[in-house]
Amino acid sequence: MSKIKLADRVTSIRVSPSTAAAQKVRDLQAEGRHIFNLTVGEPDFDTPDNVKAAAVKAMEDGQTKYTPVNGTVELRKAIRHDFSTRLNIDCTLDQICVGGGAKQVLFVALMATVQAGDEVIVPTPYWVSYPDMVIANGGTPVIVSCGSDVGFKLTPDALEAAITPATKWVILNSPSNPTGAAYTAEELRALGQVLLKHPHVLVMCDEIYDRIWYADFDVCSILGVVPELKDQALVVNGVSKSYAMTGWRIGYGVGPQDLVNAINKLQSQMSSCPSSISQAAAAAALTEDQSEVDRAVQVYRQRRDRAHELINAIPGLECSLPDGAFYLYPNCAGMIGKTTPDGKMISNDLDFSLYLLDAAGVASVHGGAYGLEPYFRISTATSMEVIEGACAAIAKACAELR
Repeated sequence: MSKIKLADRVTSIRVSPSTAAAQKVRDLQAEGRHIFNLTVGEPDFDTPDNVKAAAVKAMEDGQTKYTPVNGTVELRKAIRHDFSTRLNIDCTLDQICVGGGAKQVLFVALMATVQAGDEVIVPTPYWVSYPDMVIANGGTPVIVSCGSDVGFKLTPDALEAAITPATKWVILNSPSNPTGAAYTAEELRALGQVLLKHPHVLVMCDEIYDRIWYADFDVCSILGVVPELKDQALVVNGVSKSYAMTGWRIGYGVGPQDLVNAINKLQSQMSSCPSSISQAAAAAALTEDQSEVDRAVQVYRQRRDRAHELINAIPGLECSLPDGAFYLYPNCAGMIGKTTPDGKMISNDLDFSLYLLDAAGVASVHGGAYGLEPYFRISTATSMEVIEGACAAIAKACAELR
């Protein structure tokens, strides 16, 4: 059988660890194992009925053709209105790009700007795809550790210290995957002042979870707080998480005109445009009644609170309270160095996550996948029954370590 020589952009990156963990769960379930699946960052709610109805109407009205590369006018108007009213971000329709999910917008933005020798500052813990996206596009990820002592958030001093003449981007994810930490307006203003001193540095704001919000401070974006960054900031969002529309594949970004034009040029050669039907559904999601989102957030809050309570009750584990999203990122340092009932040493958080899978039937993602150890990520985008069952199984497995 022939062996195809693959490009370096493929061989130099990993399969997404969270995707790999989810596949492992499917494989074990296919073997008949009962698994508490806490790996998947996907809402367990269905897409709201009004959104599905908008998609049906679009099909019935014949909206099944190509759209402009950067999305329909209807959707871009909905995005502009949302950014203006929620985040105090003003933009023109030509400053908006629409893609097949926020992930695609992030990737293509890097493709449009990053070359060999360029650096991208990636605070840890990071969403698993950021470093590999940078590497796939020829850049160098510059990892900046942001531990629990700084609330898992990038500080102005750390940002300043990481910037070099080669820096092209800094990535900010708020609320964060995996920690749920979110930046306050004051924190963003301080970071913005650093960036204004370095106009060659762009800031990529991944705000896909910003409607799943629990913090006692208002949702904010660095571009809304520091509008002077209008030539340096790309704000990326989408409908996947907030509206339970992961399969509809619509994400979007607002940024400088020349950057948006470049993203659109690349997309014109890649996929022409996002699904016309999904765009109609996304426009309805952003402009119509938001009560389903509000209801989902209240359920997510209850799950967060319960999981936080149960995890922190387990000796050797501790977890901060997330500001948003639907993840917890417990510290498992108290388990490192212990021995399993069959004599295996827990040497790191990967060992601990594998132990939980084997001994407790609980699937999680180890902290090393997010660039900060020793932690593990669990998703609360599942039922309370699963969360309580999983936490009970984790507690039992931890008690059996010696």
